[in-house]
Amino acid sequence: MFLEEMRKAAAAYGLSLSDEQLRQFDQYQRLLLAWNERMNLTAITEPREVAVKHMVDSLSAYTPELFHDGVSVIDVGTGAGFPGIPLKIFCPGIHLTLMDALQKRVHFLQTVVDDLGLEAVSCVHARAEEGARQKAYREQYDIAVSRAVARLSVLAEYCMPFVKRGGYFLALKGAKYEEELREAGKALKVMGGSGMETRRVALPGLDDVRAVIAVHKTMPTPKAYPRKAGTPAKKPIL
Repeated sequence: MFLEEMRKAAAAYGLSLSDEQLRQFDQYQRLLLAWNERMNLTAITEPREVAVKHMVDSLSAYTPELFHDGVSVIDVGTGAGFPGIPLKIFCPGIHLTLMDALQKRVHFLQTVVDDLGLEAVSCVHARAEEGARQKAYREQYDIAVSRAVARLSVLAEYCMPFVKRGGYFLALKGAKYEEELREAGKALKVMGGSGMETRRVALPGLDDVRAVIAVHKTMPTPKAYPRKAGTPAKKPIL
C-alpha cells in the first residue's frame, strides 16, 4: 500500500525513484510507524499522507544544483528524520548530519540509518544552540536544512551558524512563509545571509501553500551567535 502511494506521489511531483530507493522509503515508514507506537514521532500515519506530507515534502528541498555528490548537509532539529533521511535516500552521495535535542529520537534515527544501510550519516544529540558552538559543526556545512522547527527569524539563528561561507540555509515553510520572510530580514542579515530565493511548492493532491526558502550565506556568523539555549525563541532578532 505505502509503496504504491510513494511511487505515485513521487511521480506526480516529477521525481523518479529506483526499486532500491522505494524499498528504503518503505522500510523507513515501517520503522517510523512501529516506533511511533511507543514514542511520539508523528501524527501522520496513513500511507498516502506519509508518502506526500513527509517523504515528498522533504524531497521538495532538493535541487540538482545544490544536492550533488560529496556535498555536506546538516538537518537541524530533524525530529523523526525529515527532511534529512528522504534527501539521503534520494541523493545517496551527500554527507549528512542529523541533529536533534532528544536522545530517544536520535536512537530512532540511528536505527533507521543502520537498517537502511545508509552511509556517511552522523546522528548527533544536541540542541542547535549548543551544537553550533562546537568546532566540529560550526560553519562546517555546505547546506543546513530544517522543516517545521520554528519561525524563520528564530530558525535563522539555529541553522545559519552551521553553514560555511558560500553555503546555503534551506527552510521548508508553510502557508505563512511570506509573513515569516518579512519578519526575518534582520535575523538573516545578522547571521551572514544576503541573497535569498523563494520557491513555491505544490504537493500532489494538496491545496495548501508551501515554499522552500534558500538563503545564501556570504559572511561568517558573528561569534555572539547563536545565543544560549532558549534565548533565540524567547527573544528573536526582529
